[in-house]
Amino acid sequence: MNAIEVTGLRRSYGDHEVLKGVDLAVPQGTVFSLLGANGAGKTTMVKILSTLIRADGGTAVVAGHDVERDPDAVRADIGVTGQFSAVDNLMTGRENLKLMADLHHLGREEGRRKVDGLLGQFDLVDAADKPASAYSGGMRRRLDLAMTLVGSPRVIFLDEPTTGLDPRSRRAMWQIVRQLVASGVTIFLTTQYLEEADELADRIAVLDQGRIVAEGTADELKRRIPGGHVLLQFTDPRHLEAATGVVRGASRDGESLALRVPNDGSVSALKSLLDRLDENSVIVDSFSTHTPDLDDVFLALTGNSDKVARP
Repeated sequence: MNAIEVTGLRRSYGDHEVLKGVDLAVPQGTVFSLLGANGAGKTTMVKILSTLIRADGGTAVVAGHDVERDPDAVRADIGVTGQFSAVDNLMTGRENLKLMADLHHLGREEGRRKVDGLLGQFDLVDAADKPASAYSGGMRRRLDLAMTLVGSPRVIFLDEPTTGLDPRSRRAMWQIVRQLVASGVTIFLTTQYLEEADELADRIAVLDQGRIVAEGTADELKRRIPGGHVLLQFTDPRHLEAATGVVRGASRDGESLALRVPNDGSVSALKSLLDRLDENSVIVDSFSTHTPDLDDVFLALTGNSDKVARP
């Protein structure tokens, strides 16, 4: 069953069409990453799916509810952590969480249990009674996400959640996301950080100029881009020579006794290569596969080399 289903979604700002008929399906209990450059329409998509703005056309169903016809039901089942923190700097971490518990109409005892549980889950117990203004960037993002979880959402929208965080804080957030998905929550993640999508997402869609230009797992997307190869390593120059005659289109490095063979990295292609070498009694000492990374995928699909963000 899908947690999110989008069909033909369109949205314009004046004469500028930001979304041009987007189709998406996000299975429950997975991380779906929407990848795109600045201005590609990622945040607009999140705003529509979280009922903050209305679409100009198409349909969207979130957690089983139509965002246009039943926005209140959608809001009851989702959480949103935006690009900018919703934390009140004048309040302590505990007070921020308590405010969210009150907004969700939790009883005093239930609210206290929820707040204490989230402070422990997000490693904020020691800082619970300090003002949020004293928190580091990573602590503030953890508190922001904890506030999102007060209402026990089934679907969470994370709109570029690790922007500006240092590598350690970013990885701490990744671990929290994995734990949430393991508990059955669905994560809709928008990001410019290609490594983040590669690490977390079960499926990735690339949004460019208002359209989805590619969708699949990270490995599937990488295999779509030319440049993948298998590097065969030899200890005997005679076997390198023999392999060169067996495998067409390969390039050799006689000095390092290596042969680079174009290959998409799939199991079938790799098996075919090794079978061919074995049939010709070519002994390979070792081999390694190399595929394009998401940077290559992004640049090939969008051409926005100046807009790619990296940690």
